Amino acid sequence: MAGHSQFKNIMHRKGAQDAKRAKVFTKLIRELTVSAKSGIPDPAANPRLRAAVLAAREANMPKDTIERAIKRGAGGEGDSNYEEVRYEGYGPGSVAIIVEALTDNRNRTASEIRSAFSKNGGSLGETNSVSFMFDRVGAIHYPAATATADAMFEAALEAGADNVESSDDGHDVSCAPDDLNAVREALEAKFGPPASARLDWRAQTTVPVTDEQAAQTLMKLLEVLDDNDDVQRVQANFDIPQDIMERLSA
Repeated sequence: MAGHSQFKNIMHRKGAQDAKRAKVFTKLIRELTVSAKSGIPDPAANPRLRAAVLAAREANMPKDTIERAIKRGAGGEGDSNYEEVRYEGYGPGSVAIIVEALTDNRNRTASEIRSAFSKNGGSLGETNSVSFMFDRVGAIHYPAATATADAMFEAALEAGADNVESSDDGHDVSCAPDDLNAVREALEAKFGPPASARLDWRAQTTVPVTDEQAAQTLMKLLEVLDDNDDVQRVQANFDIPQDIMERLSA
């Protein structure tokens, strides 16, 4: 199995997600605030904000917390002055990594990201140093119980999506970036709101990591990056054999 989603599953199995609820809320609040500030502060008219609200609800964020974050962004308050920044680099095993962040201090965030890479067997590169190995896509996720794989595939195809991958973890629908809102709206009309809908990076090919020590260091790097309050999303193109993954998650 491959990719950053598997890293997330390992964290979940270890119970780390519950322990990091405060950090998760911090990231979600930041996205809510920036989304409200960047467009109309109404989820019905602002697709990015709508996706942020859906993610917050999925994380069981209280309604009043969501509303306060939106109001802060709508009011343009000083503490909502965040910039979107992308970092790119290589991890152990020559794995390509893209880090997306929202920060109010570029120097601090760049220093922390560079330190995370250098202390965990990686190296931070220049912008566009690895992104050419990924495709920019619209990504929509529904829980597995939403529909059968065939029903989701047919609906997504009719909505204009490019691909659907269904598993026990759910249905992952991908489409062209410009089609994200149209596909999301069509699927929402049929199945209700998705668990998430956003622009994402998808690796064109994966890099096998067969050395267990390299795999362990890579997992540590991804975890340190994910722990950073400024980091919103991390994508990587690794492929670690199942037996090594099982030992790492034991």
